[in-house]
Amino acid sequence: MNILDQTHDQFAESFFQRYGKRTFYSTPVYHQVMHCGSVDLDRLSCFSRLPALAGQLRRDLVLDTGRVVAQAKDHGVVKFITRLADGLDIESVIIPMFRRFTLCVSSQVGCRMGCRFCRTGRMGLLRSLTTAEIVGQVHTARHRLGVDVRNVVFMGMGEPLDNLDNVMQAIRVLSDQRGMDIARRYITVSTVGLIGGIDRLAGMDGTPVNLAISLNAPDDTLRSRLMPVNRAMPMAPLREALLRYPLARKSAIFVEYVLIDGVNDRPEHALAVARYLAPLPVKLNLIAYNPAPGDAWKAPSTESYTRFRDRLVAEKIFVRRRGEKGGRIMAACGQLGGAAAGSPEQL
Repeated sequence: MNILDQTHDQFAESFFQRYGKRTFYSTPVYHQVMHCGSVDLDRLSCFSRLPALAGQLRRDLVLDTGRVVAQAKDHGVVKFITRLADGLDIESVIIPMFRRFTLCVSSQVGCRMGCRFCRTGRMGLLRSLTTAEIVGQVHTARHRLGVDVRNVVFMGMGEPLDNLDNVMQAIRVLSDQRGMDIARRYITVSTVGLIGGIDRLAGMDGTPVNLAISLNAPDDTLRSRLMPVNRAMPMAPLREALLRYPLARKSAIFVEYVLIDGVNDRPEHALAVARYLAPLPVKLNLIAYNPAPGDAWKAPSTESYTRFRDRLVAEKIFVRRRGEKGGRIMAACGQLGGAAAGSPEQL
């Protein structure tokens, strides 16, 4: 039984079917793993008179979060690399934000979306993560690295909506109040714009999670060159899907715009972006491009960034500057997947 891929109720049902014991026994086990980080059954008094059951449970219960093989720090940002059971590596990033720690989790090893500005996309897709491997990143941050993570953003390696079944189950596990207890208002799923996945996520049981869209261009022509997914799912139907998405009270759709020098940073681009977003309740995260060694593209100048931001603000778009911490350890936006080679194509 891999406990990290189950909610409390699912684990309780599995426990009963396997051992014939009710929640008097299964709930303490679930709490011990999710809240305390271990499967030390000796601490649970309910098993003191049932050594045979305790022994069987030790053999059956799986708690494998992978092996942390590297860590790096930059101004409070921590990137850790986890080696999975099959030898593949994933990267996760802990970010201190507003008195809370946010964990940026990966949902795949690599990515098949092929966004030209993203280092992970140059890896291609090696495989999707299981629910337990996604939840395991939060478990590692909390119980192995000692960080009280309270926000989770699916903005690491991979396209979350390309692994939607496991991502949705991970959300259920992470938000279970008897487990990780991360409220869904503190969980954000970021996507390049897979419309079918957005609609499925909208129909998920329970409180909706936050939605973030990687936009990065003012029109279909440029967006298709930067993000190949736009050829199949262009901006007009994407906006219709965003209009359908159920938002929690006083919430908004987060829009991510990576500003690249000489590519998508002109004032007329800002005006077109503002007009596209006008019907939507949005908060736009404006991100200066984070170059990797050997990249042909550059971050925008301070003047260019400021002009772009000011034009959006003048058009009544709420804009936030995304911090640049983590760039020195390849932990910033678009930099995960350090083993990837090559550089962006010239546009």
